[in-house]
Amino acid sequence: MANINLDLEIRNKLDSVIERIEKARKLVSHHHIVKIVAVTKYSDVNIINSLYNIGQRAFGENRVQDLEEKSNILINLPIEWHFIGTIQTNKINKLLALKPDLIQSIDSYETAEAISKRLKDGEKISALLQINGGREIQKSGVEPEIGIETYLKIGEQLKNINLKGVMTIGSHTDEVIEISKSFRDVRRIFEVVQKNGASICSMGMSGDFEIAIAEGSNMVRLGSIIVK
Repeated sequence: MANINLDLEIRNKLDSVIERIEKARKLVSHHHIVKIVAVTKYSDVNIINSLYNIGQRAFGENRVQDLEEKSNILINLPIEWHFIGTIQTNKINKLLALKPDLIQSIDSYETAEAISKRLKDGEKISALLQINGGREIQKSGVEPEIGIETYLKIGEQLKNINLKGVMTIGSHTDEVIEISKSFRDVRRIFEVVQKNGASICSMGMSGDFEIAIAEGSNMVRLGSIIVK
């Protein structure tokens, strides 16, 4: 049974975010489309149900065990699951068994190779290459300088990984100029690999999604701004 009060609260938050996204994307182009991935790592299935009830379909989890638990409970809903967390080698088999629609966090050629080796014959997985746009030591991802090279290498040598674009986390700073630059450097990589079929540029979270959209993001990963 639907929780009407929760549905209304979530709807108001999501509507407010959508208004901001609309303003940001129209400044880029009226034809620019931005997809929302609702990040529910701190939310229970009631929150996911509420978001689903008002039309949200793509959800992101950053822990394999949480993805497993929530996807099993909500198995009857046609949810588009994204894995957005750090990929641990000892969790790859379990992650692949869950068959997420998109793995957003392949952070190196070696990680891609490890996933490729665990896929069964005939299996493929869709993924994004994570770029460390801010060149920050504490963050995962390929350095921008080798982003294109790594993307092409995965595409050429690991045929069972269907790379669909790039992902990044904006620079951890209050300086808008630095955040913008970290997104811009990744967008430039995206523009090059579009020639190889890339269609997703996943940039921007609750605190910086408008900056990301201004720099060309067409997918934002939003958690606290919607579910808290």
